Amino acid sequence: MPSIICLSHREDVDGILSAALIKAAFKTKLTQIVLTDYANLLSKLQQISKMVSNEIANTSLTTEKNERKIDKNDRRTKPQRLFICDLGVSKKTQDRFVGFVKDIISKGTKVTYIDHHEIDNGIKKELKKNGATLIHSVGECTSVHIYYKYRHKLDSHAAFFAASAALTDYMESRPQASTLISRWDRQFLMLEATALSYMISSNQNNEEFLARAVDILSMMKYPHDIEGGFAIAERYSIKVAEAVRTVQDAIVTKKNVAYTPSISDLAASVIVNFVLGISEKPVAMVYRLKADINSFVISIRASNACKVHLGRIVNDIASKMGGSGGGHEKACGAMVPKDKLEEFIDSIDEQVVA
Repeated sequence: MPSIICLSHREDVDGILSAALIKAAFKTKLTQIVLTDYANLLSKLQQISKMVSNEIANTSLTTEKNERKIDKNDRRTKPQRLFICDLGVSKKTQDRFVGFVKDIISKGTKVTYIDHHEIDNGIKKELKKNGATLIHSVGECTSVHIYYKYRHKLDSHAAFFAASAALTDYMESRPQASTLISRWDRQFLMLEATALSYMISSNQNNEEFLARAVDILSMMKYPHDIEGGFAIAERYSIKVAEAVRTVQDAIVTKKNVAYTPSISDLAASVIVNFVLGISEKPVAMVYRLKADINSFVISIRASNACKVHLGRIVNDIASKMGGSGGGHEKACGAMVPKDKLEEFIDSIDEQVVA
């Protein structure tokens, strides 16, 4: 059984590099990387909680002597630490999230939550009260937090990955991120970070590739060292260009919001930036139906013309509609019930101040 589990975001560079940095910092073969998206965060936490429980529950306690021996073995074999990285929690999910974390801690596993998304202060207090360690600030991306927290354990090359994550998370102007980025050739950094982003986006259904990428990056190798990675990025860039041409005619605009269904197999988070640019509206959305939960998954971006914190209002509106959402000031996402999509778009359109 792994001594360390890292549960990290699977959909972007910051999440993948967070996992790679944790694996590099805690150099043990018993580190297990678990990658997830927001929709499956709670189910993954539940699985981890059951795994921790089963290690104890499957052990037969017979005598007092045996019990002391078994307890010693449990401390050695069950996960000692769980890192949760780059996975924000919404108003809808926060109570269950805290419940699972509390349950895992109660079974003797230390939990460290490292994130940069907006989170309710009450939930932060609950997590700390229950014994979780929080490394949290909206000021820098998660990989930057990890780098500065554990840099004494990391190779100096790890700074390249923290800088890459900040760049692709649109947080390159933040104080710590800008310092890291200035240490590298910007063109090389942009090439490697963008290629990695495209590799990740095009392999969301390939768990093996994502796991292999984390392993290679944790050895402080560049994204171009991932076998076939740059060829994947090239093919993906061609698909992006084709999708952009197709999506132009499907964009619908309101006063402040432009939106379109995702009409290709590309990640909505890739297309939404083009919708933002083409429409010239302050906010853009791309949505895709997730049939198994009868809900739309929506990727949302804002330009500098948007004067509100988009992640906060998205979290609030989506939660009131029985969904979930949130994120950064200019980049976030949501999941809303199928019959609430139009209402959600209208509500965002009303609250955007440009």
